[in-house]
Amino acid sequence: MRASRTRALKTLLDRAYNEYDARWIEPDPVQFVWRYDRLGDREIAGLVASALAYGNVGQIKKSVERVLKLLGKAPARAIDRLDTARTIEALGDFKHRFNNAADVACLLVFLREMRRAEGSVEGFFAPGGVVTDVRSALESFVERSLALPRDGIYGSGTLPADAGVRFFFPSPKDGSACKRISLFLRWMVRSDSVDPGGWTCVPRSRLLIPLDAHIINISRRARLTRRISPGWKMAEDITATLRACDPEDPVKYDFALHRMGLFKREDDLAALRRA
Repeated sequence: MRASRTRALKTLLDRAYNEYDARWIEPDPVQFVWRYDRLGDREIAGLVASALAYGNVGQIKKSVERVLKLLGKAPARAIDRLDTARTIEALGDFKHRFNNAADVACLLVFLREMRRAEGSVEGFFAPGGVVTDVRSALESFVERSLALPRDGIYGSGTLPADAGVRFFFPSPKDGSACKRISLFLRWMVRSDSVDPGGWTCVPRSRLLIPLDAHIINISRRARLTRRISPGWKMAEDITATLRACDPEDPVKYDFALHRMGLFKREDDLAALRRA
């Protein structure tokens, strides 16, 4: 990218970052994470909210609300004491598009096992301490998560290929952009008026943009990527463009770009196209 375009793009993106602050959070699921003061509770709320962050916004909020209500005011403590049979019974007829009560219960069991193994979700994500390669860390996190004990959910033996909980744990190995896990990482690693932060294991500079329909559309229109097919490589390409504007914190622009698309801010989008 030419230096002149980088400067022009950075000016517009920095302006957007400053404009689209906490006042624009509704209806973003990050609002669920802000409910809690303790990092352990935020990890649980964040992974639940990001896992269910697909489909209709209203349904996302309803589904996340139902799961977090089950966990009460101290989600981490509830996870540590999780009774699987009672959880499935309490979730009852839970349904969120592709996922049902068993899938969510298995996610909660995995969270319990992560905390048992490493003391926190962060500890499980980065058992070696600092993460320098997010792709490798994600691949390892997904593989180790899906191998955790699951209290008989989906039967005994190897986790079935069609187990719904797998939808919560996509891997870069499969070419997936891992949008929802990248969203979770953004919430946990970055710290400003939108992202709560708290994790220290991943440098902000290594985060990857969460690639959803709004980001794909804007990135194509604003020439932030030349790639056509959505997936991990497109997310890397867009992030590389944003990194040229802010090497230390490229994903800080994600929320602003998403808001431009969600609320159809055509003037802002047109300015980006002209940069």
